[in-house]
Amino acid sequence: MERVPVLKIGDILLVSIQIDMEDQTALQLQEDLADRIVETGCHGVIIDISALDIVDSFVGRTLATIASISRVLDAETVVVGMRPAVAITLVELGLSLPGIRTALNVELGMALLARERDFEFKDIDDDEDDADEAVVAAS
Repeated sequence: MERVPVLKIGDILLVSIQIDMEDQTALQLQEDLADRIVETGCHGVIIDISALDIVDSFVGRTLATIASISRVLDAETVVVGMRPAVAITLVELGLSLPGIRTALNVELGMALLARERDFEFKDIDDDEDDADEAVVAAS
């Protein structure tokens, strides 16, 4: 069985699927990716499916499961490179892929994750500032 490599680029794990996704390969990717998220502490996952001509219902559901597992492990998932035929197939199969953001390519996916992470950190900083202001006001 072939394995899909999971590469670390900064705070992001990049998965570029270049082989046919058989069911067992998809399940192995799910496990490998969860392990790598925990090992690295990365907060973003990009799954590049531009080489896939077809995505069946099992692989589609597995992508949704990967996104759910990643979110529980504090990492957001972006699927990039989806071909129009794949998008049409997923819609026809009724797979909405909850929890998965999409982007046209890896560069846009990385920008999306960076923007989301920046907003998250700004919210934390804003909350700390609000708490400091509340302490000063109470004094």
